[in-house]
Amino acid sequence: MRLILLCALLLIASPLHAAERLNVVASFSILADFVRNVGGDKVNLTTLVGADSDVHVYTPAPSDAKRIADARLVIVNGLGLEGWLPRLVQSAGSKAKVVTASAGITPLKLGAAADPHAWQSIPNAKVYVTDIANALAAASPDDAEFFRAQAKAYLEKLETLDREVREAVAKIPPERRKVISTHNAFGYFSAEYGIRFIAPLGVSTETEPSARDIAAIIGQIKAARIPAVFLENISDDRLIRRIAAETGAKVGGTLISDSLTGEKGPAPTYIDMVRHNIKALTSALDH
Repeated sequence: MRLILLCALLLIASPLHAAERLNVVASFSILADFVRNVGGDKVNLTTLVGADSDVHVYTPAPSDAKRIADARLVIVNGLGLEGWLPRLVQSAGSKAKVVTASAGITPLKLGAAADPHAWQSIPNAKVYVTDIANALAAASPDDAEFFRAQAKAYLEKLETLDREVREAVAKIPPERRKVISTHNAFGYFSAEYGIRFIAPLGVSTETEPSARDIAAIIGQIKAARIPAVFLENISDDRLIRRIAAETGAKVGGTLISDSLTGEKGPAPTYIDMVRHNIKALTSALDH
């Protein structure tokens, strides 16, 4: 009798508990980190565009359709970032709820298009986290209190991070708060924290600058005495290195923009990413 009861308890404790975990797909690594911080061990998390990969130009694999078909929630950035995703969801025949994590954020514009890189402002990242927590709580009401507690703890960490960034920028002389980066991924960071970013590429890494664009950037660096140029972890660095060589601007290092790094890299989490970027910026600009 005891053996039967033990077996029954094991069946209840193990596979059923695993089955109750919420299947969530995040479109790319930064969103996945937000989901991980809020969802903890209550979610089975799958990331479509992984570490050091470019979400702008991602080509879905057949296995991605299966992942989406099995999901209860698909967390996306929105603002035009994942142009390839609606077709993937449709082809998967998924009944998953698609959650736009940037909902409630007023987008910046680059020409006629929305700038999708809203996570580069920490106040915006807090909106993402709140939207994700609400979506997880709605999908799994039994775990709602857990998700809200996790979100509250993480939001407090983001509040501390925001203060760190503002204090670091305040130490940079105002006339030196300007840099060149690979593409326009830092508009929200610039608007929030007052460092001016100029990019030879447009909002997406899919665009290529013309010779005239490059000449204009080189002229601008010289005229404005821009002190540093930065590489990005998802982009070819040859263009930026050429611009640096022709202007004498310092290569200030690599900024993390649209993707986290692997575990052994400098930015395996969102908080690591922001700390890495502000350290690289202050090191290049404050003297």
